[in-house]
Amino acid sequence: MSSESPTPTQRVRRLRRLPLTGVLRLGRPPEIWFKPALSVVASVAPPNLTLLALGRLDLAMYTMAGSLCALYAHNRPYAARARALAWVVLGMLAGLAIALVAASLTTDPVVLVTVGALMAAAQKVMCDATRIGPPGNVILAFVATAALFAPQTLGQVPGHMALAAAAGGWAWLVGMAPALLRPHGPERRATAQALNAAAVYAAAHGTDGDDARARAGAAAAVQAAWQALLSTGARATHRRALERLLVRAEVALAAPADTDPERLRAWARDLRGSGPVPAAGESQEAADELLGVDAEAAAPHRPWWRRLGPLAPIAGRTALGCALAGYVSLALGVGRPYWALVTAASLYQVNLTLTWSRAVQRVVGNLVGVLVFAAIAPLAHASAVALVLICLACNFGAEALIGRNYWLGTICVTPMALLITEFAGLHEPGELITERVLDTLVGALVGLVAAVAVTNRRAADRLEQALAAVERARERAARLLAEQAPAPAALESARRGLAAALIDLRATADAAAGEWWQRALPQERVVLTEQAGHRTLAATVRRRGPHAPAAGDSREDVRP
Repeated sequence: MSSESPTPTQRVRRLRRLPLTGVLRLGRPPEIWFKPALSVVASVAPPNLTLLALGRLDLAMYTMAGSLCALYAHNRPYAARARALAWVVLGMLAGLAIALVAASLTTDPVVLVTVGALMAAAQKVMCDATRIGPPGNVILAFVATAALFAPQTLGQVPGHMALAAAAGGWAWLVGMAPALLRPHGPERRATAQALNAAAVYAAAHGTDGDDARARAGAAAAVQAAWQALLSTGARATHRRALERLLVRAEVALAAPADTDPERLRAWARDLRGSGPVPAAGESQEAADELLGVDAEAAAPHRPWWRRLGPLAPIAGRTALGCALAGYVSLALGVGRPYWALVTAASLYQVNLTLTWSRAVQRVVGNLVGVLVFAAIAPLAHASAVALVLICLACNFGAEALIGRNYWLGTICVTPMALLITEFAGLHEPGELITERVLDTLVGALVGLVAAVAVTNRRAADRLEQALAAVERARERAARLLAEQAPAPAALESARRGLAAALIDLRATADAAAGEWWQRALPQERVVLTEQAGHRTLAATVRRRGPHAPAAGDSREDVRP
């Protein structure tokens, strides 16, 4: 049981090797890679071109702060996206305001680095707790730390903040504009991804590809689609049709042998366009399941601030790593220590293994990126128009490529960041390249040292808590399955609670496995708990679906 104390074997501390293979491997581009790429160009271009026409490109740093908010929330339905983008803009403005006021009150670089490190830690924790999604805290940290080292007076702050706010408002409009053409596009896309994932799992059932991770991936896609639908607000006819399709995807996870993968793929293809939602058929079983969806939507949700506690090690790593990176950069005489600070801030992931991978990707991407900058710098220096246009091209390239692998996108991010410094005045390319390379290496090395020093010793404890949560959810579902005629809403609520607990268990186990110094994890118990949970989950779906038992046989096999 989860309440038991660790055995002597479990108390053994184990070192985990950091991987090198596969870190730079390119993946498939995201389905909507072009949306953030086009959005950031549409958001950045009008303010920058306006400043170019006015001869005030030196103010572009402030409009860029607001414009870059257009990178966020592209996977969210538009009702949820409107709220998320508004909070991103407010968060960006808050960080920029703190940075500008700090820069106005002091020029002491040690103080400024300290302020930047604390802000970077706060931004990291807030982005992870609210689950805002890519690009996370990196853009916020980049803008805030750069502003810390921009010469400033208190009298200039309101005007600069007004520029950022205006650009942020424009970015919000850019992010919401696609709703005019496809108002239900994000939730249709999420449902199609869930159907395709369920089809892949059903097709692989009984083959070598039928493994726990394949099922976990399909379950996560279905869960993400449900979350997208639940965030759209009041149920409409369009949403009800998508919910019925998701019910079919869940049945496929429960009974893959009885599922036609091609039918699921055909529904997914039909959702890609703007035509009517394909009809999955209305049945009493599906109607009963949707009662549980209504019950979940009406239930109180766990507030985001309840997720702050487990993020304490990540906050400590970020604050310590960013501060030390900035201090070392200052000691080496680098004129822009915020580059080292941002490099450190960009590294920290859910565990040390992923942090190491990100560090390798960041260093490789930045080193190639400075070579790209060296090649394009003469062209960018030819005229202000060329400078703005090349910066826009780098914006597009970064978002178009970063989904395949972080290092590939960083090849465009690095010259873009260097070009932004040129808006206020041209610099010697060799000087910028030298400082960027030095800050990249300092930030990556010092950031990794901080990640190793601040260990996440509670990862194993959180895994025990996740195991206990799955066991409680499974027991609740099993009790309902044992009843002769359980209430449909109660059974569906129990099923969805178990599904969410299983997904959280897999994410927690993966995160704990990536820490380098901790007691041995109960891997066998994780596997057994997942297997028992999946069997119970399948039983709940069959109970409401076409595989329901006969009236005289109401009990399902839910043994662990």
